[in-house]
Amino acid sequence: MYEQKTKETDNSVIEFIDNVDNQKKREDAYKLLDIFTETTGCPAKMWGPSIIGFGSYHYRYDSGHEGVAPLVGFSPRKAKISLYFATGDTERDALLQNFGKHTSGKACVYINKIADIDVEVLKAMISQSIKFLNETYPGH
Repeated sequence: MYEQKTKETDNSVIEFIDNVDNQKKREDAYKLLDIFTETTGCPAKMWGPSIIGFGSYHYRYDSGHEGVAPLVGFSPRKAKISLYFATGDTERDALLQNFGKHTSGKACVYINKIADIDVEVLKAMISQSIKFLNETYPGH
Protein backbone atom coordinates (compact mmCIF):
# COMPACT_ATOMS: atom_id res chain seq x y z
CA MET A 1 0.00 0.00 0.00
CA TYR A 2 1.26 3.45 -0.90
CA GLU A 3 2.25 5.55 2.12
CA GLN A 4 1.89 9.27 1.56
CA LYS A 5 5.20 10.98 2.36
CA THR A 6 4.09 14.60 2.56
CA LYS A 7 1.75 14.90 5.52
CA GLU A 8 0.67 17.81 7.66
CA THR A 9 2.90 18.19 10.72
CA ASP A 10 2.87 20.25 13.90
CA ASN A 11 6.24 21.82 13.07
CA SER A 12 6.46 25.61 13.31
CA VAL A 13 6.10 27.51 10.03
CA ILE A 14 7.86 30.54 11.53
CA GLU A 15 10.75 28.42 12.79
CA PHE A 16 11.07 26.84 9.34
CA ILE A 17 11.17 30.24 7.61
CA ASP A 18 13.60 31.61 10.21
CA ASN A 19 15.98 28.78 9.26
CA VAL A 20 16.03 29.62 5.53
CA ASP A 21 19.72 30.43 4.86
CA ASN A 22 19.34 33.10 2.22
CA GLN A 23 18.08 36.38 3.76
CA LYS A 24 16.30 37.57 0.58
CA LYS A 25 14.58 34.19 0.22
CA ARG A 26 13.60 34.34 3.91
CA GLU A 27 12.09 37.82 3.39
CA ASP A 28 10.20 36.56 0.32
CA ALA A 29 8.96 33.55 2.32
CA TYR A 30 7.44 35.90 4.92
CA LYS A 31 5.81 37.95 2.14
CA LEU A 32 4.41 34.75 0.59
CA LEU A 33 3.18 33.63 4.00
CA ASP A 34 1.17 36.87 4.25
CA ILE A 35 -0.14 36.64 0.66
CA PHE A 36 -1.20 32.98 0.93
CA THR A 37 -2.74 33.43 4.41
CA GLU A 38 -4.69 36.51 3.34
CA THR A 39 -5.84 35.01 0.02
CA THR A 40 -6.83 31.57 1.34
CA GLY A 41 -8.14 32.56 4.76
CA CYS A 42 -6.42 29.40 6.04
CA PRO A 43 -3.66 29.14 8.62
CA ALA A 44 -0.24 28.04 7.39
CA LYS A 45 0.79 24.48 8.28
CA MET A 46 3.97 22.57 7.58
CA TRP A 47 3.55 19.61 5.21
CA GLY A 48 6.52 17.31 5.42
CA PRO A 49 9.85 18.94 6.22
CA SER A 50 9.74 21.82 3.73
CA ILE A 51 6.29 22.68 2.29
CA ILE A 52 4.13 25.42 3.79
CA GLY A 53 0.55 24.50 2.94
CA PHE A 54 -2.82 26.20 3.33
CA GLY A 55 -6.07 24.30 3.79
CA SER A 56 -6.37 20.69 2.72
CA TYR A 57 -8.45 18.39 0.54
CA HIS A 58 -8.93 14.67 0.15
CA TYR A 59 -8.34 13.35 -3.36
CA ARG A 60 -8.96 10.00 -5.00
CA TYR A 61 -7.70 9.22 -8.48
CA ASP A 62 -9.34 6.79 -10.90
CA SER A 63 -6.42 4.44 -10.16
CA GLY A 64 -7.66 4.20 -6.56
CA HIS A 65 -4.71 6.19 -5.21
CA GLU A 66 -5.92 8.65 -2.59
CA GLY A 67 -4.56 10.99 0.02
CA VAL A 68 -4.73 14.40 1.63
CA ALA A 69 -2.86 17.42 0.29
CA PRO A 70 -2.75 21.16 0.91
CA LEU A 71 -5.03 23.24 -1.32
CA VAL A 72 -2.08 25.50 -2.18
CA GLY A 73 1.37 26.06 -0.76
CA PHE A 74 4.95 27.11 -1.27
CA SER A 75 8.48 26.16 -0.32
CA PRO A 76 11.52 28.45 -0.24
CA ARG A 77 13.99 25.93 -1.69
CA LYS A 78 17.71 26.58 -2.22
CA ALA A 79 17.52 26.98 -6.00
CA LYS A 80 14.08 28.54 -6.48
CA ILE A 81 10.86 29.15 -4.61
CA SER A 82 8.30 26.46 -5.43
CA LEU A 83 4.63 27.46 -5.54
CA TYR A 84 2.17 24.57 -5.33
CA PHE A 85 -1.18 24.64 -7.10
CA ALA A 86 -3.80 22.12 -8.25
CA THR A 87 -2.71 19.60 -10.87
CA GLY A 88 -4.86 19.58 -13.99
CA ASP A 89 -6.31 23.10 -13.73
CA THR A 90 -6.35 24.43 -17.30
CA GLU A 91 -7.09 27.99 -16.10
CA ARG A 92 -3.59 28.26 -14.63
CA ASP A 93 -1.90 28.52 -18.03
CA ALA A 94 -3.93 31.62 -18.90
CA LEU A 95 -3.00 33.27 -15.60
CA LEU A 96 0.68 32.41 -16.07
CA GLN A 97 0.74 34.53 -19.26
CA ASN A 98 0.80 37.67 -17.08
CA PHE A 99 2.55 36.23 -14.03
CA GLY A 100 6.12 37.34 -14.72
CA LYS A 101 9.42 35.45 -14.73
CA HIS A 102 8.83 31.78 -13.85
CA THR A 103 9.12 28.18 -14.96
CA SER A 104 6.45 25.59 -14.34
CA GLY A 105 5.88 21.88 -13.98
CA LYS A 106 2.82 19.68 -13.46
CA ALA A 107 1.68 21.18 -10.14
CA CYS A 108 4.50 23.61 -9.36
CA VAL A 109 5.44 27.06 -10.52
CA TYR A 110 9.02 28.09 -9.78
CA ILE A 111 10.16 31.65 -9.17
CA ASN A 112 13.46 33.22 -8.13
CA LYS A 113 11.95 36.07 -6.13
CA ILE A 114 8.69 37.93 -5.55
CA ALA A 115 10.06 41.01 -7.36
CA ASP A 116 9.94 38.94 -10.61
CA ILE A 117 6.18 38.31 -10.46
CA ASP A 118 2.83 40.12 -10.39
CA VAL A 119 1.45 39.57 -6.87
CA GLU A 120 -2.12 40.22 -8.04
CA VAL A 121 -1.78 37.38 -10.57
CA LEU A 122 -0.38 35.17 -7.78
CA LYS A 123 -3.49 35.92 -5.68
CA ALA A 124 -5.70 35.06 -8.68
CA MET A 125 -3.79 31.78 -9.16
CA ILE A 126 -4.25 30.87 -5.48
CA SER A 127 -7.99 31.59 -5.65
CA GLN A 128 -8.39 29.75 -8.97
CA SER A 129 -6.55 26.68 -7.67
CA ILE A 130 -8.81 26.50 -4.61
CA LYS A 131 -11.92 26.98 -6.76
CA PHE A 132 -10.77 24.20 -9.09
CA LEU A 133 -10.10 21.80 -6.20
CA ASN A 134 -13.45 22.59 -4.55
CA GLU A 135 -15.20 21.80 -7.85
CA THR A 136 -13.10 18.69 -8.55
CA TYR A 137 -13.25 17.26 -5.02
CA PRO A 138 -16.52 18.57 -3.55
CA GLY A 139 -17.08 18.05 0.13
CA HIS A 140 -13.41 17.43 0.80
